[in-house]
Amino acid sequence: MIKIDSESGIVIVEENGSRTELNIGSPEAFEAISNAWLRSGWDNKYVYGFSWFGRPIIQLPEDMFRLQEVIYSVQPDVIIETGVAHGGSLVFYASICKAMDRGRVVGIDIEIRPHNRQAIESHLLFPLITLIEGSSIEPDVVAQAKAQVREGETVLVLLDSCHTKEHVLSELNAYSTLVTRGSYIVAMDGIMEQVVGAPRTQPDWSWNNPRAAAQEFVSANAGFIIEQPPIQFNEGSISKPVTYWPSGYIKRIA
Repeated sequence: MIKIDSESGIVIVEENGSRTELNIGSPEAFEAISNAWLRSGWDNKYVYGFSWFGRPIIQLPEDMFRLQEVIYSVQPDVIIETGVAHGGSLVFYASICKAMDRGRVVGIDIEIRPHNRQAIESHLLFPLITLIEGSSIEPDVVAQAKAQVREGETVLVLLDSCHTKEHVLSELNAYSTLVTRGSYIVAMDGIMEQVVGAPRTQPDWSWNNPRAAAQEFVSANAGFIIEQPPIQFNEGSISKPVTYWPSGYIKRIA
């Protein structure tokens, strides 16, 4: 529990029987307030209130803003995302590719609903998007995705489909071989572990989540590490992102 005294500029954090007072201007206070804000946002479905170029994009805005820094830094030729939904994130990546004059996007989903498919295929950025329908871990679907990558191309992979530990771990094993050295495969929505007990959650999310899959994957694969990409510009005192994807960025180092 946190209490904010804006008049005195003190944030009080009470946890596990201990009580800590923080200056409201400290990074520690910002983190405590941000964690409470993330939980409130989850309960209120805050991320369900945004769109990009006309398509709903169900993501935390800071996550997407940080991700565009990564895309511009990595300069991928191919961005593969599992999980399509309304297609807003695919359009977001495609818009960055268009601006960079480099790259294309592959979206994979077990079901692309007809109205979403029609909206994506009629979008002005669809020439940069390829859709693949089917389970992201089925061998034939994985093969179709791999066929979209040409030899020598730089690849970034984003995992945002089924978020069980087993499924994400299977995706990591299936798509990590495509990731270029210095690029990333991102296990999204590890926040599940932090919001157990909130609306629309399950008790097993404490262990059954993408963050747990990421940790298990890197422990078994020496060529990958969990590493938050460096912030490209920062004149403030905050270095830890406000994110739905804790421990989600998995970098290929070998």
